[in-house]
Amino acid sequence: MRSGFINLSAKIMQRTFYIWKTIGIFALILLSYTVSSQSASQWRGADRRGIYPETGLQKSWSPGGPPMIWVNEDIGNGFGSPVFHENQIFVAGEIDSTAYLFALDLSGKIIWKTAFGKEWTQSFPGSRMSPTIYEGMIYVSSGIGNIACIEMNTGALKWMVSNNDLHVVSTMHGHSESPLVEGDIVFFTPGDKDTNVVALDRFTGKIVWVCKGKGERSAYNSPLLLKLPERSILVVFTAYSLLGIDTKSGELLWVHEQVNTPAADRKLGNGDTHSNTVWFDDGSIYYIAGDGNGAVKLALEDKGKSVREVWRNPSVDNYMGGFIIQGGKIYTCSDSRKTLLSLDAKTGVILDSLKCGTGAVISDSRLLYYYNQKGTINLINPEKDKLEIAGFFRIPKGTREHFSHPVIWKGMLYIRHGKALMAYKILSEE
Repeated sequence: MRSGFINLSAKIMQRTFYIWKTIGIFALILLSYTVSSQSASQWRGADRRGIYPETGLQKSWSPGGPPMIWVNEDIGNGFGSPVFHENQIFVAGEIDSTAYLFALDLSGKIIWKTAFGKEWTQSFPGSRMSPTIYEGMIYVSSGIGNIACIEMNTGALKWMVSNNDLHVVSTMHGHSESPLVEGDIVFFTPGDKDTNVVALDRFTGKIVWVCKGKGERSAYNSPLLLKLPERSILVVFTAYSLLGIDTKSGELLWVHEQVNTPAADRKLGNGDTHSNTVWFDDGSIYYIAGDGNGAVKLALEDKGKSVREVWRNPSVDNYMGGFIIQGGKIYTCSDSRKTLLSLDAKTGVILDSLKCGTGAVISDSRLLYYYNQKGTINLINPEKDKLEIAGFFRIPKGTREHFSHPVIWKGMLYIRHGKALMAYKILSEE
């Protein structure tokens, strides 16, 4: 009797242990996912999608918009968005033809700044990329094609590889790639026939492999990393091609051509602007190109070794405003129509449009934030059948064009306009 009771107690204790162990593992996974999803450590957030899943944000704005908490007007010329790590902000800018990375605190005060070579000073002068933070290091590039690594805590320059060393081919409006990191590798697209896409050792800057791609110059594009069970794939645009490259070997797996520009007409500035990072979801790649095939859905097949076109809508032309997919819909701008569009993600058919100019779109996972090129920020509710504006305000500070993408971080909306970085409180008081 006593022995049976002991055995039963032991079984109960063992079962209880496994239950709590399972709960603990699940909690750790959930915590890991939450932290990852909230970490805006690179271009357009943790996964480059432009979705910043924060809760407790305002659902509408009163006239005049949310309050501006601070502005810093000393970050130099540029169009690149800031990135964040805990209580620090990192953003790049050009001052007197030199590229700088700035570190700021959450009150907008500059902590340090580090130069990393010459910056682009021709058409639309200034920085064009967002830094990438990875394990205490920050990876940056300039409009002339330099790439560098800077220590996050101190601002010390660890290494820099010049555009000459990488044989960077100049584009019409400057190199605009935000570096992408995987493990010990940082990827970059010089655009030369012999150094088309490269993998660099992120600790030293030395070349690990070279992919010759199609030998085309870069296309203002920031790549995306696809992690499959069989392999990781770097997906990046060059002037007339979307490339899929094995990240371990540099092997070119597939090419998807932009056929709208005939080969005889392919020259600098004609059909070679593909600034929007692609989107990957449920085995499909989505892209939107203002100077290419339009909006396209591709099926990734053969364990990532090939792609197949599912649909194409050539009337959707978005050059550099990014796009969002949520709730089965794609939200993107149309440069020619000066509108925000919603498309059916399954078919590519346009469902609705809102006349609010050409601009850049992000999301808090529910509402859209649309920064148009005339300097107006629109808060848009996409949950009904019609796109509806829930508030707007104009940007009062800054210089030059309104090309930057907004960022949300810890209840604040950050807008970069040229030399100015502004912080707006969008956390609800309720």
